[in-house]
Amino acid sequence: MKVRMLAALLFLCLTHPVFGAEQFQDDLKERRARVMERLGPNSILIMFSADEKVYSNDVNYEFRQDSNLYYLTGIDQPDTILVLMPGNQERKEILFVKPSNPVDEHWNGHLLTRQEATQQSGIATVNTTTQFEQFIGAMLSGRPFQAQAQEFEPFFKALQENRAKVHLVLGPAPRLDQKLSEKYEFANKLRERYSGFMVADAVPMFRELRQVKTEYEQKILQESADVSAEAHMAGMKAARPGGWEYEVEAAIEYVYKKHGAFDWGYPSIVGSGPNATTLHYSKSDRQMKDGELLLVDAAGFYKFMTVDITRTYPINGKFSQTQKDIYNIVLMAQEEGMKAAKSGNRFSDINGKAVEIVKQGLLRLGLITDASGDQYRTWYTHGATHFIGIDVHDAGDSQRPLSPGTAFVIEPGIYVRESALDALPKTPENAAFIAKVRPAVEKYKDIGVRIEDSFLLTNSGLVRLSAKVPRTIEEIEAFMRVR
Repeated sequence: MKVRMLAALLFLCLTHPVFGAEQFQDDLKERRARVMERLGPNSILIMFSADEKVYSNDVNYEFRQDSNLYYLTGIDQPDTILVLMPGNQERKEILFVKPSNPVDEHWNGHLLTRQEATQQSGIATVNTTTQFEQFIGAMLSGRPFQAQAQEFEPFFKALQENRAKVHLVLGPAPRLDQKLSEKYEFANKLRERYSGFMVADAVPMFRELRQVKTEYEQKILQESADVSAEAHMAGMKAARPGGWEYEVEAAIEYVYKKHGAFDWGYPSIVGSGPNATTLHYSKSDRQMKDGELLLVDAAGFYKFMTVDITRTYPINGKFSQTQKDIYNIVLMAQEEGMKAAKSGNRFSDINGKAVEIVKQGLLRLGLITDASGDQYRTWYTHGATHFIGIDVHDAGDSQRPLSPGTAFVIEPGIYVRESALDALPKTPENAAFIAKVRPAVEKYKDIGVRIEDSFLLTNSGLVRLSAKVPRTIEEIEAFMRVR
């Protein structure tokens, strides 16, 4: 019986070796189709891979692909170019990859062959990057390339009639006193040498498409959240009075690598005591002390998806009353924000509900004197929401109503920094405010609390992707007792 079961399992593995890869490839095909639908037959989209970045001298940072290029190709390799031409008869998708070079591969590893690039991306037409200049010159001059002229007829006709479009992923235009990016320089070169077209920015299109996750992306987001949740709990187990922040960071990031993640999705924030009041604290070099809180904002970059999770917990496992005072306000603010996170609402609705709770809580503790104005911003210094996905601050339009498939965080936070009072403009009103809140600031100073979870809005409602990580005071203290 065991032999037959093993044989059956082996047969399944051999006949269905890349089910996940096939599912991903199908998803990439659908994404490209949605892009081409928006481009129309008179357009060409040209996309370039990310540049390799120097870390030090002749050592590069580990390569990380451009998010939009990966979104359409699944190719995580430098020197890659994607061209989409929706009006073509057959070759609507054309990929250019770096030609194989035995010497280069000896130093830096295997390069995808054209066949492997097709297998990975699902794009049938693959050329080498050495052919790109000739190809783009032919296209913008109305000459065929590796096919008969009728293959490109809609785009060539649009060129002749001065209504063709060349779409590039440009982003915001630099100021006149700033240097042009390589993409803007490329756009200018095309304008100088060819005519019959206008250049359009593809960023708004990707902002729209990437905001709503596909079924495949939703599945990977949950997997990524599960890895990051396990990492957070490993960090909680490593936290102890007398230990070092970097020990917690190491415990967290070990879990990413153990599960095959590329690395962190963003630099880990592990801040104890007063460091918890620094939003993007990155040193992780302080010794943790008994009685302090530890704020940890961390998530792994798993299968090219990143969630965002923050937990704040007592290093000794037990919240003090002053810590509870702040924590309960932030927790209630998040829960009210969750109630507002539904289809048809916007980020402003979520943040507005969180702010209402924060204002009343700060007023109750004596950290503000007026809940009707902006005094709360002294201690509540960032918004409560942003998109997540391929990037931790993912593409999307915050003014657009939420809809099923949208993934985002809710992350209220209160940070009591005594220096925040010193930063206020020197006015009589602020002087009076400072005098009234000073006792409360003295009581709560150096307490920083952020609670951040990643969510997916579905047809059935809101799903907390990071639900496995202890969140309430009771859950955290129970977890810390048995770690």
